[in-house]
Amino acid sequence: MHEKKFTIFGSHATKSAVERAAEIIFTACGLLAVVAVFSITLYMIISGTPALFKVGVPEILFGTVWKPTGNPAFFGILYVILTSIVGTFLAILIGVPIGLFTAIFLAEVAPPKVAAVVRPAVELLAGIPSVIYGLLGILILNPLMYKLEMKIFAGSTTHQFTGGANLISAVLAIMILPTVINISEASLRAVPKHLKSASLALGATHIQTIFKVIVPAAHSGIITAVVLGCGRAIGEAMAISLVSGSSVNLPLPFNSVRFLTTAIVAEMSYSEGLHREVLFTIGLVLFVFIMFINTVLSRMFVKEGGANDR
Repeated sequence: MHEKKFTIFGSHATKSAVERAAEIIFTACGLLAVVAVFSITLYMIISGTPALFKVGVPEILFGTVWKPTGNPAFFGILYVILTSIVGTFLAILIGVPIGLFTAIFLAEVAPPKVAAVVRPAVELLAGIPSVIYGLLGILILNPLMYKLEMKIFAGSTTHQFTGGANLISAVLAIMILPTVINISEASLRAVPKHLKSASLALGATHIQTIFKVIVPAAHSGIITAVVLGCGRAIGEAMAISLVSGSSVNLPLPFNSVRFLTTAIVAEMSYSEGLHREVLFTIGLVLFVFIMFINTVLSRMFVKEGGANDR
């Protein structure tokens, strides 16, 4: 009997060799991810810091005038940074609640037939290229914003009309919905069933169980969805550049604005010398900005999860 077992599954030495090989492969994959992050970080630091020493940190980070080809040239990106912060916050404010509630609906509330229709529609949103969202924004959203702009600022001699290309149009929160919905739903479905059963057995309603038990238990997956959604909201340069107007202004609702990503896309093709180095500095600022958001959101949700666990 034992000999037959070893014939089927292999000897102890063979299994040990397979496990050692698997361990080496898994370790190599993990190290590759670490090396990739370290390499990207090092490259951004090497490429982005020279302009900070040549122009000066206050002039770049706190300057409000962007004239890279002027004489003299100005490289202030404060308005660009503020626009990215405001735009990301608005995208999270609009997109995350809608995405989370949709994920809860699909995971816990929706009948199977309804979920079978909604889920493929959400997945289809994820497959649409960002440039299509930008074109839809130009054809639908910008004209609506222009009409609203004409009504609000009719007769104004100081307002610079943008044709509807403004900060409101640039907040394409719909682009982050597929990421938030899919990952949040998977996290909600991964919550052990006995937690839900125990909550219902103690007399809690279905809604109370969802928001007091299931959502807190799935908080790590939900924060991952939010972080990835933020990354997409920040990084969709093509769609944003089509609807935002791409001008360096204060991030006011009806101002034509420029984000960190669109600043790089708009000028990298013809930049040279110090102008090109400053664009790499903008990339470094964007990199730090995303890392900061990831860290803050992760720590916030980890603390909330720890409090709920206690």
